[in-house]
Amino acid sequence: MSEELISKKELLDLAGISYGQLYRWKRKDLIPEEWFIRKSTFTGQETFFPKEKILKRIEKIQTMKENLSLDELANMFSPSVTDLQLSAEELVKRNTVSQTAINLYLDIEKNGPDFNFSRILEIYVLDKLLQSGEVNLEEGRMIVQLLVANRTTIKQKSGELVITRKLGVSSCLLAINAESIHFETGTKVVSRLPLMGCMEELKAKLL
Repeated sequence: MSEELISKKELLDLAGISYGQLYRWKRKDLIPEEWFIRKSTFTGQETFFPKEKILKRIEKIQTMKENLSLDELANMFSPSVTDLQLSAEELVKRNTVSQTAINLYLDIEKNGPDFNFSRILEIYVLDKLLQSGEVNLEEGRMIVQLLVANRTTIKQKSGELVITRKLGVSSCLLAINAESIHFETGTKVVSRLPLMGCMEELKAKLL
């Protein structure tokens, strides 16, 4: 399950951007440091990127930079949003998450009905998976427990939520900066959800 990589030269050609633009976006934290992957090649050291992630990010930057400054974009792409506090009623009214997801979440995480960004993200991920039909309510409970237990790590690093099933038994894991994940034979990967992508989607909904 290795992620497809693209070289820096291929990326610049394909995206139609300059070297200067790419590194300006990096300095502004629009592109995560960990996406710049140094590898040895027959010509020496080269920089590669996770192809799907970097192309999606550049497309988003190019689309949104007409209306937002680079600083505003950096704030949107950053892993955390400060001073955000919304009630369950506001989240449902804004169509951010469903009442079903909130109820299930509060049955597990009992820190009250007001939500900061980290808690909203956890509900958003739960709701996204429930709405897709990829997981059932019991699996949803397991996912919430994993996200809550690793909240601090998720805020600081780029992670991916992976849900698997084997012989009818479900498991979920959080992969942090993993280039590849390998499972035993017979394991079905139900879903792989990049949490940074979920953060961006959520911020776009909340802005």
